[in-house]
Amino acid sequence: MNKKEQIERAIVSITSAVQRLKPESASAIAIGKDIKLTHFTHGLGCACKLRPQNLEEILASFPPVSHPNVIVGTSTSDDAAVYRLNENQAIVQTVDFFTPIVDDPYHFGAISAANSLSDIYAMGGKPIFALNIVGFPEKRLPLDVLKQILKGAADKANEAGIPILGGHTVEDAEPKFGMAVTGIVNPQKVLTNSSAQIGDALILTKPIGLGLITTGIKRGMVDEATIKKAISVMSYLNRTAAEEMGNFDVHACTDVTGFGLLGHLKEITTGSRVNARIRISDIPVLEQAAELALAGIAPGGTLANIDYVKPFIQWDDKVSEIEKLLLNDAQTSGGLIIVVSDSDKENMVTKLKNKGVSDARIFGEITGAGKGKITVNP
Repeated sequence: MNKKEQIERAIVSITSAVQRLKPESASAIAIGKDIKLTHFTHGLGCACKLRPQNLEEILASFPPVSHPNVIVGTSTSDDAAVYRLNENQAIVQTVDFFTPIVDDPYHFGAISAANSLSDIYAMGGKPIFALNIVGFPEKRLPLDVLKQILKGAADKANEAGIPILGGHTVEDAEPKFGMAVTGIVNPQKVLTNSSAQIGDALILTKPIGLGLITTGIKRGMVDEATIKKAISVMSYLNRTAAEEMGNFDVHACTDVTGFGLLGHLKEITTGSRVNARIRISDIPVLEQAAELALAGIAPGGTLANIDYVKPFIQWDDKVSEIEKLLLNDAQTSGGLIIVVSDSDKENMVTKLKNKGVSDARIFGEITGAGKGKITVNP
């Protein structure tokens, strides 16, 4: 038997084993509050992303996209693709889906929708409609669970002012949900990862620590107040922050998701060929996140992020290992990193807080031209 035949036989064997493990019906599965969605998945939310270094290696094997109407493609690790329709209008397109990040189906749907919409907001765009993407284990979970997921997403889309026009479903071994979102933007006002300028300030709009909190939720280690706070943060649309960006001299933007705060800031610094400096004391962190980090509760994506950013980070000697975990924590539906001119930073934070973005903070600055180095101070 040659190597190819051995691999094919192994695939058949594994597939058969998985099918044997699936229940024939959902009748034995509890309904309602007894269902804990995080127990039906191997990973959590955006922490399920492929390791960024592996993804970069794969994408590097493909030729760069070359088309006269492509404004943003794959070359800058941006949040969404942008395609010019005419001089005044471009399409912004993104797709995002993941496994359950919380136990409640309704909140899972709402968080997934907010996370998908965030990519459009981060590009300076306005979402106009969405399509659902569903993977569902109908032999393991009752269909009422899917109904609640879709309702949570529909309510969040309604809050964003967009319709959901359809979607696609497949049977899967574990639940997955997300959206393909289409938006519009003025081609002259697209915000990318590659346009930060020396002297710009860095603003963060949501607290970090969501990956640690959600991992703690799965293990039953998080109190109810912290769970409610995390759900509130993840469900909160980045729309208000995005709308305010149009009123200030903003040069670049991205949202903080699976690659952590440092991983996504690194995409800005390398894409813009600049260096940055940040201060941990100015970064909002969810309560109980540091406690969970100290207990060794960290998603696999967070640990992968530490390796990913290592060549680009200069740590101050006073930065603790717990703080390093927090800065690399894999977020789901996190906040925006807004890169704004220094003269606008104070006014922008004040305006954001007045509009309800209560966790907005100035946490660093672009220090000069360079290869993407990020200095982390206490």
